Amino acid sequence: MSKPVKQIHLAAHFPGVNNTTVWSDPNSGSHIEFESFVHFAQTAERGKFDFLFLAEGLRLREQGGQIYDLDVVGRPDTFTVLAALAAVTERLGLTGTINSTFNEPYEVARQFASLDHLSDGRAAWNVVTSWDAFTGENFRRGGFLAEDQRYSRAESFLAAAHTLFDAWHGDEILADKQAGQFLSTGNPGEFSYRDEHFDICGRFNVPRSPQGRPVVFQAGDSDHGREFAARAADAIFSRHGTLTEGQAFYADVKGRLDKYGRRPEDLLILPAATFVLGDTDAEAADIAHEVRLAQVSPATAIKFLEQLWNRELSDHDPDGPLPTVDPVVGENTIARGRASVRMHRDPIAVAHEWRAKAEAEGLTTRELIVEVTGRQNFIGAPESVAEQINTLVQADAADGFILVPHVTPTGLDPFVDRVVPLLQERGVFRADYTGSTLREHLGLAASSPDPGHRPA
Repeated sequence: MSKPVKQIHLAAHFPGVNNTTVWSDPNSGSHIEFESFVHFAQTAERGKFDFLFLAEGLRLREQGGQIYDLDVVGRPDTFTVLAALAAVTERLGLTGTINSTFNEPYEVARQFASLDHLSDGRAAWNVVTSWDAFTGENFRRGGFLAEDQRYSRAESFLAAAHTLFDAWHGDEILADKQAGQFLSTGNPGEFSYRDEHFDICGRFNVPRSPQGRPVVFQAGDSDHGREFAARAADAIFSRHGTLTEGQAFYADVKGRLDKYGRRPEDLLILPAATFVLGDTDAEAADIAHEVRLAQVSPATAIKFLEQLWNRELSDHDPDGPLPTVDPVVGENTIARGRASVRMHRDPIAVAHEWRAKAEAEGLTTRELIVEVTGRQNFIGAPESVAEQINTLVQADAADGFILVPHVTPTGLDPFVDRVVPLLQERGVFRADYTGSTLREHLGLAASSPDPGHRPA
């Protein structure tokens, strides 16, 4: 029996402040003006994408006391942008990254329930934690939580939010038009949630929204993160976009679902992916090389080097070999507020790998950084890119991809105009929306109240 052909899920990450953005490109526009968000969202909807994704930054990133150039435009509030986009789109899902370390369940649940109402069921929440005291300084509590405590709080936070979403169970307030009054049929909005992290009770003041609960995304790659996703998420935002790594990640996370009474189709695996298109594969490769050089300038190469070496290296020649000294092991004090730092769990071992690669391939420091921080997943003519995407999805390396163009806000246009039609011709991507909610776009079951969360 042949394996059924999978339908590809596509989403778009607004290319604001991230390492893929080439703000110096002549075609690059504003990263904060509303028209940029409107153009990007409407392009994604024109391409019949599942959703638009916004990252969140709770503090400007800095290194050596200097703010990263991509952050100087600011970080607009996620809910404000998504609520505004709900008015200029009709079907596109609206996904926002909201932190569980420095927020409160009632506030976040109220905001997402409101967004779900405003958008007629298109809201999604990417649940993330904060790992560093640097970000914590912006908040009253300050400090940070160890990894096990971060995920413990995140799980509790999500459970509390679900209690709030489920506090309304249906038509609990009915209008009696003849009597000119409203009648209560139960305990609308009543909730109570208590554990080691939260002790809250009262009445939730937003009625049950079209999806009941927003779609929940999770972006952690650690064992804690994967387990959290298997237990509670609807989709996972992965960084494993190659065949071998993608298949391993896919099998690992999907393999954790059964013990929670969930099926493989209950959790989607959606890696982030960049792309570079050309009229031919060779032309696309040339463009990709120029894009990478723009993304990793000599100064940027040194900054990346400092993040691993955990020491000041401003005098190091980016066109020379890697440093002969080893990285400083311990708490990273060079790159503050940078998530990439924590991925180097063994800096000494990584430095040795980098030296071996540089020596074997004759790479300078900058050339090496370009290689090891490579972010282009799909490079080629439109036909080649469509084939690459379909191959990975059909091989269970992913269920689809969250595309991150390198130009704001028009970088998504060539993909929608040239690649999407090819995927539609193959019958692996929708020709039009068949549902109205994000859960319907993603093929997820409708959310219903958890009986365990119903008030007495």
